[in-house]
Amino acid sequence: MFGRKPKALVGLDIGSSSIKLVELKKKSADYELVGVAMENLGQDAVVDGAIMDGNAAASAIERIFAGQKTKSRDVAMAVSGHSVIVKRISVPAAAEEELYNVVAYEAQQHIPFDLQDVSLSYHVFGRNQAGNATDVVLVAAKKETILNHTNVATQAGATPVVMDIDAFALQNAYELNYRPEPDHTSALLNIGASMMNINIVRGGVPLFTRDVTVGGNQYTNTLQKELDLSFDDAEELKMGKASTPEQSEALSQHLRTVSEILLLEIQKTFDFFRQTAPAETIHDIYIAGGTARTEGLKGLLGTEFDIPVEIMDPFRKVTVDPHRFDPAFIAEVAPRMSVAVGLALRSFDSA
Repeated sequence: MFGRKPKALVGLDIGSSSIKLVELKKKSADYELVGVAMENLGQDAVVDGAIMDGNAAASAIERIFAGQKTKSRDVAMAVSGHSVIVKRISVPAAAEEELYNVVAYEAQQHIPFDLQDVSLSYHVFGRNQAGNATDVVLVAAKKETILNHTNVATQAGATPVVMDIDAFALQNAYELNYRPEPDHTSALLNIGASMMNINIVRGGVPLFTRDVTVGGNQYTNTLQKELDLSFDDAEELKMGKASTPEQSEALSQHLRTVSEILLLEIQKTFDFFRQTAPAETIHDIYIAGGTARTEGLKGLLGTEFDIPVEIMDPFRKVTVDPHRFDPAFIAEVAPRMSVAVGLALRSFDSA
């Protein structure tokens, strides 16, 4: 959406706490990792999907490219948050050349922004059973949000070519690595520092998408306050650094308290989804993002929803040369790279 692509694209994911880069190449039907890197961002550099400190983000992108010596500076990026609207709608059937105008007209009823202020895209699923309407996924993003990202990339010497949304990039990575059956429905959760992207998909079809402004920072803030820690110490403890015996019991309790807040938002999303698609059953959950490995979260989700829960591995079906990339590093950062992998896959879209 929002742009054409050249032959080679690098996936560039600007998250709340870090910037991730992934470059892939394709050999026949297989994919191989060419480049992967991550640069951490300071607190509040990116808040709720908006880049607040453009200079810091641009500097991080420059360091990533300098370290990777990536041949291409053409990038695929993504946005998310309250300035992005994704909705599945039915519009009156129309010829292909007339469909954009029909979608744009119908979009006015579903988008809470002035259409002049947004970039609009859509994907056609086909005619409904009665044949008198066309089912589409409508996607709109505020132009200022897109510019917020593209200006930073340009400042860093990159060329933004494709603008996607986080939830769809996450879906790309999922489809490549898990090859879902057409009737299999999964909930994909990308839980970052300040944002959780939720995409419920059946086969290759997005059924319900929602962004929620909760994430890993809530764990960190709680541990800072309750255990009297610095931000960095709270981050390390959240990510699994060994705790003292005195901290251990309190740590588990505080982590669970925040996990239950996330779980409540996930439950709300599932309830909204069931209202729109009562016949659908969610078969499993995949967690991605920097918060995916937080102690107890995976087990809590499995217990609450009584379905399998797996931490997403976006390199599961990607060839990774252990002589070029440290396997321990790849294993450690894998869940955080899911959106970047999905963006890198945009290089191989059909022309």
